[in-house]
Amino acid sequence: MGDHRQGADIRVITFDLDNTLWDVEPTLLRAEQAQQQWLRQHRPGAVDAYDHEALWAFKKSVWKRHPELTHHVSRMRIQMLYELQLAAGYSEADAGDGARQAFAVFLEERHRVSLYEEALVVLRGLASRYSLGALTNGNADIYKTDAGEYFDFAFLAEEVGAAKPHPDMFTAALRQAGVAAHQIVHVGDDPDHDIRGAREAGMHTVWMNSRGKPWPDLPRADCEIDNLRQLPQAIASLAGG
Repeated sequence: MGDHRQGADIRVITFDLDNTLWDVEPTLLRAEQAQQQWLRQHRPGAVDAYDHEALWAFKKSVWKRHPELTHHVSRMRIQMLYELQLAAGYSEADAGDGARQAFAVFLEERHRVSLYEEALVVLRGLASRYSLGALTNGNADIYKTDAGEYFDFAFLAEEVGAAKPHPDMFTAALRQAGVAAHQIVHVGDDPDHDIRGAREAGMHTVWMNSRGKPWPDLPRADCEIDNLRQLPQAIASLAGG
């Protein structure tokens, strides 16, 4: 789909964030724990009766009732927190206030990511040659991490109103960067959201496969890496350099 001619004029590198620039699971676990601790302290009874499975079932019931929030992960979490407190007998006002406060605690911890150790060096080098952008379906703000200074733009699915692989996310990057699709390389860990989505938008693609996963039944990425240190060479190969 992309322009694979020798010496392609690559101008922009866009990145997925979670599990592309950092391992997200430990961060999400800490953020969930901070949220639960706030609720137990300030809204007793809201989560005390739920074990992990029951809480997961409650979350899924909220998702099912609010399909309009599918691509709005922050609003969906706030809605879940609100309904948890309503179910525990808190007033709408207290539940709304508690949902916002508990979410703020979650989000603060959510941004305490531990970048892959090689990430900053690689990003610094790439930023000297290319414009860098972030495209995430999650609610992480790249500008609240140590990598923020290297990024020229960032889009969250909840701001765009559609999540990768939907073309709107990639169109937003194209519009912001002011380049043609074949001048962008998108780097991500998800074969469907990142690689298929970017490929169908006409971009070059690099699959960040740090966990050694098998490739699914989809058209392959242009390049595969398992460490960000390999990214500059992968981009150079796409550019014919």
